[in-house]
Amino acid sequence: MKSEFNLNDSMMTVILFWCSLVVVSSLYLTIPLVPVIALTFEVTLSQAAWTSSAFSLSFAIGGLIFGILSDRYGRKHLMITGLILLIVITPLIGSVSSFASFVILQAVEGLAASMFPPSVLALGMEIFPSNKRGTIIGFISTAFLMAAIVGQIFSSFVILKLDWSYTYYILFVIYLISAILIAYYIPRDANQKPEGTLFSSFFKIGAIFNQNGLPICYIVSTVLFISLVGYYTTLESYLSGPDFGLNHREILLIRAVGIIGMFISPFTGRLVAKFGFKNILWTGLTLSGIGLGIQGFTSNLYFLLIMSVIFVTGISLTLPTIISLIGQLAGHSRGTAVSFHMFMAFIGASIGPIVSIELVKFGGHLITFASLSGILFLSLMIPFFIRIEKGN
Repeated sequence: MKSEFNLNDSMMTVILFWCSLVVVSSLYLTIPLVPVIALTFEVTLSQAAWTSSAFSLSFAIGGLIFGILSDRYGRKHLMITGLILLIVITPLIGSVSSFASFVILQAVEGLAASMFPPSVLALGMEIFPSNKRGTIIGFISTAFLMAAIVGQIFSSFVILKLDWSYTYYILFVIYLISAILIAYYIPRDANQKPEGTLFSSFFKIGAIFNQNGLPICYIVSTVLFISLVGYYTTLESYLSGPDFGLNHREILLIRAVGIIGMFISPFTGRLVAKFGFKNILWTGLTLSGIGLGIQGFTSNLYFLLIMSVIFVTGISLTLPTIISLIGQLAGHSRGTAVSFHMFMAFIGASIGPIVSIELVKFGGHLITFASLSGILFLSLMIPFFIRIEKGN
């Protein structure tokens, strides 16, 4: 058993981190684009928000389907297939002339992108030694989290300098490079040859609901992404409103600051080993709830920045912890269980923009931040109902 990463392990870690980052970033590209899309296609902001939700919903459903199919057809095969489809679909999105076409292609792109996350998580658990799985999960989880900010920064920067359509043309090149990296530098996983028919594989989803404590873990998965995507959807109008009056470039910098809170994610495995799953979950949910809830009460920009970093730090602690806990509780059903986590997480991501826009309409930014914070605090009850065997 290897005791540390060798050069090849390090290279694979960097490649998997990069590819996870760029693929999942596509989920968040449209958050800053919503006002631009509404103006371009002459639709309301609520209608424009469906561009993000269409992608997220397809991404969630596809993640569940393709996570199961990766058990049968191989993780690397699914990852390459998804990247090839993204190479074909992405430039088409930049050339559409109607809102309906834009939404449909967003949904198709979401399906293509969904082949990657559950496959890369399972692959990371399989090709790295057991004592390094927590670390690789931490890095991949960090990529998923950073995507929430990097995707927004990327599309925001493009629309500052170029037309919005170039967001997708540039992504075409990025996906092409990523596909080459995966093809040449990531080893093929072992063919598992699952027993039974293709359809019987999907019936195994029901087995994860018989695992002690596992089903309620998915509540945390969903809540995290409702709050994360809901927060960043709300942030644009909040910072550009009368309390702050920031322009697009300034808001771009505010989004970028949140990345600071993500640097803790790769170290979550060590923290869990020292303090336990439940303590890290409680800490992460508490930090994220406090950081998000206080933001609606302040008009001090520097204090808001600090709270933003605290919020992201809490999310960055919670996400890899819940993924590791799900994998541990699931045992031999780990692949299916992690796929269902991705499904529930991105269901949350698809709900987040719609919930936040409607909450802002109903009660303003204070109510929106307080509501999103409230569901995080309610999630603090979840670890009490999870039984973790001694030594886990």
